[in-house]
Amino acid sequence: MIRTHHDLALTSRWVIKIGSALLTDGKKGLNRDRIDWLSEQIAQLRQQGKEVVLVSSGSVAAGLQQLGWTTRPETIHQLQSAASIGQMDLVQAYATACQQYQIQTAQILLTHADLADRQRYLNARSTLQHLLELSVLPIINENDAIATEEIRFGDNDTLAAMTANLIEAEALIILTDQQGLFEADPRQYPEAKLITQAAANDQRLDAMATASRGKWGRGGMTTKIQAARRAARSGASTVILSGENPQNLIQFAQGAMIGTLLWADGEPMSAREQWLTGQLNVKGTLFIAPQAVNGIRQQKKSIYPKDITAVSGDFNRGELLVCYDDKGRCIAKGLANYNATESALIKGKNEDEMVTILGYKDERALIHSANLVLQNEEIT
Repeated sequence: MIRTHHDLALTSRWVIKIGSALLTDGKKGLNRDRIDWLSEQIAQLRQQGKEVVLVSSGSVAAGLQQLGWTTRPETIHQLQSAASIGQMDLVQAYATACQQYQIQTAQILLTHADLADRQRYLNARSTLQHLLELSVLPIINENDAIATEEIRFGDNDTLAAMTANLIEAEALIILTDQQGLFEADPRQYPEAKLITQAAANDQRLDAMATASRGKWGRGGMTTKIQAARRAARSGASTVILSGENPQNLIQFAQGAMIGTLLWADGEPMSAREQWLTGQLNVKGTLFIAPQAVNGIRQQKKSIYPKDITAVSGDFNRGELLVCYDDKGRCIAKGLANYNATESALIKGKNEDEMVTILGYKDERALIHSANLVLQNEEIT
């Protein structure tokens, strides 16, 4: 189990994420010098036997600067237009830089809807696996040109974590404009100390993070901690590392104690469990009767209509539900076998009453155990 920088440096499959703040150069557009040295470092990592997938922001920022816009617009169509213009520049810059090191690149643009659909999720995983087998460098970005609020990841920290889950990476390296995670925002509190390492799910980290967002990007340190927790679901540990120093990636690969290591604590989820909890958006809520909670938690029993005390949300069959006990604790997530209207009608009812109420019975369980993932979270 990974607990030190040295342990993580020895792993072989990395997802590296770089954000807009590092990739833009004021009003001049993309910082091509940084893209050049990042490409050089990736080439060195590959020579060391590491498989690398790059998640890169920058398309919107590049497009804004090409259009001469000095602030990030709020309307979706303006952001989409900027992304479609900037993505061309971004991909060309990487392709040109990587050619110097005989690295072939491939562009993959994703939305959350791509990974929420089981077949497209599997297709994306197969494509990435095959590209790595071909020694190609996949460069992933959110498909901002078509993404809307309903289907977007929200930030590329989340996309990078989902990519780590998708390819079962061992390490997620998030490059940022800070040295790592500090006890407080070092821009406001210069005396704040760097956190060198911690468990990804350590709740004390939340108080140390800031949800600030830069001029060109969407993320902050809070999203990086959330990304580390998401990556940990598949067993990947995360390092938050400064991307200002051109040698940091190589130094880290040599075991240097730099940045903040957030190691994966807990048992990794299965690939299907990761997909259920990580790629799907919750559409509704079930409240579980006290007498059914222990069977669900301890034996992962299916959830039947008689186990339900209340239903909320507007959901369809096959969509993701979250389940709470009577104390407001999240105990499970799973796929619905009945829609919201049907679920409300049969809640608290026995199996023989279902046909009388609905006129039919598709499944005995409202959520089958095969489509159930246990949780242990407080309601917020």
